[in-house]
Amino acid sequence: MAFYVVQFLTGLASAASLFLVASGLSIIFGVTRIVNFAHGAFYMIGAYIAFTLTEHLAGAFGFWGAIVLAAIAVALIGVLVEMVLLRRIYHAPELFQLLATFGLTLMVEDLVVLIWGPDDLVGRRAPGFKGAIDFFGQNIPSYDLFLIVLSPVVLGILWLLFQRTRWGVLVRAATQDRDMVAALGVNQKWLFTSVFAVGVFLAALGGALQIPRDAVHHAMDLRIIVDVFVVVVIGGLGSIVGAFVAAVLVSELNAFGILIFPKISIILVFLVMAVVLIVRPWGLFGKAEAPARKTPGLTVNPWRPLTSNERLAALAALVLAATLPLFAGNYALTVGSEIAIFVIFAVSLHFLMSVGGLASFGHAAYFGLGAYGIAFLAKMAGLPMIVCLLLGPLLGCMGAAVFGFFAVQLSGVYFAMLTLAFAQIVWSIAFQWVSVTGGDNGILGVWPEKWAASPSHFYWLALGVAALVTIALRIAVFSPFGYALRATRDSLLRSEAVGINAKRIQWTAFVIAGTAAGIGGALFAYLKGSVFPDNLGISLSVDALVMVLLGGVETVSGAVIGAIVYKALNIWLVSQTDLSKLVLGGFIVLIVVVFPKGIVGMLELLAQRRRKSSPPGSSLLAKPIESAE
Repeated sequence: MAFYVVQFLTGLASAASLFLVASGLSIIFGVTRIVNFAHGAFYMIGAYIAFTLTEHLAGAFGFWGAIVLAAIAVALIGVLVEMVLLRRIYHAPELFQLLATFGLTLMVEDLVVLIWGPDDLVGRRAPGFKGAIDFFGQNIPSYDLFLIVLSPVVLGILWLLFQRTRWGVLVRAATQDRDMVAALGVNQKWLFTSVFAVGVFLAALGGALQIPRDAVHHAMDLRIIVDVFVVVVIGGLGSIVGAFVAAVLVSELNAFGILIFPKISIILVFLVMAVVLIVRPWGLFGKAEAPARKTPGLTVNPWRPLTSNERLAALAALVLAATLPLFAGNYALTVGSEIAIFVIFAVSLHFLMSVGGLASFGHAAYFGLGAYGIAFLAKMAGLPMIVCLLLGPLLGCMGAAVFGFFAVQLSGVYFAMLTLAFAQIVWSIAFQWVSVTGGDNGILGVWPEKWAASPSHFYWLALGVAALVTIALRIAVFSPFGYALRATRDSLLRSEAVGINAKRIQWTAFVIAGTAAGIGGALFAYLKGSVFPDNLGISLSVDALVMVLLGGVETVSGAVIGAIVYKALNIWLVSQTDLSKLVLGGFIVLIVVVFPKGIVGMLELLAQRRRKSSPPGSSLLAKPIESAE
């Protein structure tokens, strides 16, 4: 019994830091609607700065002062980021702001290595809390008890701040209906800045308080961010009490899951998250959001199929790409094959996001299921490559059919978080079901047959499949089904009023996108010759989001350009510099600021302005290009 009590207290201590970080993200997320992937980076910077300050400031006063100073310093960095970067793109699509914070995360990961080095840093023990308390033969670190007491104290302070101050009232109001808050004359600019500063301060404080417990390292941001998103979703957006309860729940599941359910310990948290989202989408303590208001009279330029000349140009580009094996070496062809595969992956997500208006944060699940489908059929059943390529993606199709049924019952950020939960469940199964999937050792030896084994032949195969998938999805966009899907995206109520079964249409789109992603995963398995759980991971889902947003989420085929630019730049930077994440992250941030509609979206906007400014006679000769404003 003493052991279980100690385990419970250890879970509570872990919940303290998780609560601080999650409450900060919940406030930011609830008010600004920014999916702040950089929140884990601020947590990590807080830990690194606190480590440096505690090494230079002696005594108990110096240690605790360093903890607070580190959090304040990071909060000031957060204010600078909000004013210089995020404030410029508040009017851009909300998911485009995700792209900016992802770029920041990449930059921070390399910056901390550049400043503090790649080695783990072990911080000082907290003065006054260096020992342990004996509990029936089990030692409980006194610092853990301090964190257990600190957590409800911080909760109380935050409750008073949000319930008893005018600023807190404004924050709670903005969480529910920020349009109405703006209509009442509240300066949203400074409200957003102050909220971002408080949220970053809490994240940095959580990181700083971890240095006596854990080593500081340059991957700690990714380790915390997934759990933080889970806590925010379970607790409810903007709810501090919800963040506290959810942090305790998640931490205790992590503490006891490995003891009670060792085979499915990683899955438990995401199962709880999925159940909460299905039963109560706005979280245990959250409240349903007010419906978003659209500006009356707002007009958009409709999409249209390519003209004959544009189709010829696209065909010429494809033929030019097909000539790569005539002059390129094996390495270039392998890179070209990988880019073609990620074009498939990107256009599949783009179809779901741009045409269906459904932003998935777990699209890698279907990419990875397609890869595992190939591995099972090729290694276990011994089927020929052609048969594997035809049947393997069906595993991604089946996964999308099952998960999509539940996901399309939700919308907006709740839909995105449920897709993330499902993806993490699939990743956890692949990671822990060692007897079938090989666990983190993966499934090896999945090589193409002789007819596709050479780099040139496999490149032509990948390029041809990528072209076919892209064309098929474009045809779907301008089919009656595509028009119905766009109707559900633009107005769910109006589409249902004219007789469209919105949920069935969205579910069908989800299955189509999942199947297309599975095709990409199937080719990826043969390209790499192996399949690992990372093929299902959140980092790959984020890569897909970045490719779509980089090309332009409001365009028909921007994902093709986004995938080519992002993947080619990523591979090239890795081969050229040790600071590839810093350069790539800086490039992404620059694109966000300069091209807030994506590369293709901005090119289209410039072309439209040029046509409008041209003389009336010449405009008749101008060729309109694809538009998605």
